[in-house]
Amino acid sequence: MNDKEHISYWVDSAEIDFKAMLNLFDSKDYAWALFIGHLVIEKLLKGLIIKCDTLLLAKTHDLNKLASFAKLELSEEQKDILDEITLFNLETRYPDYKLEFYKKCTKEFTTASIEKILELRTWLKNQLQK
Repeated sequence: MNDKEHISYWVDSAEIDFKAMLNLFDSKDYAWALFIGHLVIEKLLKGLIIKCDTLLLAKTHDLNKLASFAKLELSEEQKDILDEITLFNLETRYPDYKLEFYKKCTKEFTTASIEKILELRTWLKNQLQK
């Protein structure tokens, strides 16, 4: 797979996950909608890492680390949002954290978080077009 195909793989996969995130939100499965939202951003960042010729495709889910590997210049607000979205990665969390997270994921909290994910997704896709 060449770089262009590899980038397309990450972008296409992010788009599939984006639709899944919206479907999960519509079905009121808020915690999982945010988990998938994390994956959307993570996959777009991985596409950007390849675009900037970084050979290292880090095995991390820390979105700020991935953004630094992609050599993105982020505002402090964007860094804060990436930190917040990184917390939505439930794969590596302990059961007590997951339970607290599930309780936190009201419709209002999830709606506000998805708005941030949408904004960041648009910005990252624009970065991929440059």
